[in-house]
Amino acid sequence: QVQVVESGGGLVQAGGSLRLSCAASGSAFSINNISWYRQAPGKQRELVATISSGDKTNYADSVKGRFTISRDNTKNTVYLQMNGLKPEDTAVYYCNVAAIIDYRPRSFWGQGTQVTVSS
Repeated sequence: QVQVVESGGGLVQAGGSLRLSCAASGSAFSINNISWYRQAPGKQRELVATISSGDKTNYADSVKGRFTISRDNTKNTVYLQMNGLKPEDTAVYYCNVAAIIDYRPRSFWGQGTQVTVSS
């Protein structure tokens, strides 16, 4: 199993910044992609950003140029730097880890961290 723990959420004014962290831990696994999703009240969960094992990144159009995803493989940790935050970025942010365990693909989610952007 892989444990996924997010941190770094909070309340910030519009235009401000936050950095989210996602730490993966466990035994006998290798990580492929790590992604950040978000879910606002009454809305479906949406993909925000993904980083591959080769550090290839992809972003939702709504966050391009404002958010940056990066990873520290030595710590099995991924970061989401969020700049220029807008009220519409308010959501619970979830980290998803795509891992290989015993040669089988598995997907693990964290518990989520709340991001609130005030206008």
